[in-house]
Amino acid sequence: MKHVTLAFVLALGCAPAALAQAPGYATPKTTWGVPELGGFWTNQSYTQMSRPPKATKLTVTAAEEQELLKHNVYEKVAADEAGVSDVSEEGSKKLLSDANPSRGYNQYWFEVGEMFGRVKGEIRTSWVVDPPNGMVPFRRDYAGSRNFGNDYTSYETRPLAERCLRGFTNGAGPVLANGLYNNNYQIVQSPTHVMILAEMIHDARVIPIVNSKAEAKHEPNVLQKWSGDSVGWYEGNTLVIETVNLNPKQNTYGSEKGKVTERFTRWDDKQIFYEFTVEDPTMFTQPWKGEMSLNVNDKPPFEYACHEGNYGLHGILAGARRFEADGIPQQIRKPTFGDLSDE
Repeated sequence: MKHVTLAFVLALGCAPAALAQAPGYATPKTTWGVPELGGFWTNQSYTQMSRPPKATKLTVTAAEEQELLKHNVYEKVAADEAGVSDVSEEGSKKLLSDANPSRGYNQYWFEVGEMFGRVKGEIRTSWVVDPPNGMVPFRRDYAGSRNFGNDYTSYETRPLAERCLRGFTNGAGPVLANGLYNNNYQIVQSPTHVMILAEMIHDARVIPIVNSKAEAKHEPNVLQKWSGDSVGWYEGNTLVIETVNLNPKQNTYGSEKGKVTERFTRWDDKQIFYEFTVEDPTMFTQPWKGEMSLNVNDKPPFEYACHEGNYGLHGILAGARRFEADGIPQQIRKPTFGDLSDE
């Protein structure tokens, strides 16, 4: 997973917010006349969906970026890795006594680059641009009711990623979120469809293309497909994808009652400007919007083989049965990759 070469736009001069393309840039077109978006892309960066602690604004300077990285990344990594060299039984017990699942993921596994994300030359502290506080506006009553991996009854109650059914980052979308690793994509276009392949667990979306929003029709709300029911069309130099009827088991940025609208526009030869709007009163207190960049990648996604030699699920359930046999109550643990109800 360490092969990725990023081509971030490093210029720090801020482009006007209204611009979806670099000034003077001529969008390349396919042979059938639509904007060319095909190729290999990546959205890896330290920027997460919601704004991190001590970040008070959407865009920051390079010096402010380093301060935020120090507080939110470097110090946390040092804390998580403290004591990992003590491999004795006593050392292991002490290390795990705080029930911190992040202990299992040190820097060796991370593939997030070395900086926050760049969008149109700006250093961004969050994907969320609206609401202005940069936080995903989850409804507390909804977020608190979800299973974040604390039910060890059987394999059916474990999270989808643990069962190798969906990637834990929701990388295929919608939304095309990033995570600790496997943040790479391949986009393939044809006159009738667009395919977005996420490196994470090889989730793929095959999206039919119509001539305009007026012709966009969704399937009957009978089956709840992974990544929902998507249909796309082009508006000038922008690919627009509208998705409804998201499978509620995805447990991410939308439900079967919501709608996600994504927009893909070539900013320049090395970057796609990615925008999205989430409308779902079941999950969120208000509609919200976000932006990030897909940066050109010089290599294709890795093959992702989740189940080959994977004994993790067996170990997790075996540990739970041992706790039960010993009369030890199951502890409520936060998931390794963050609890969305905290956002």
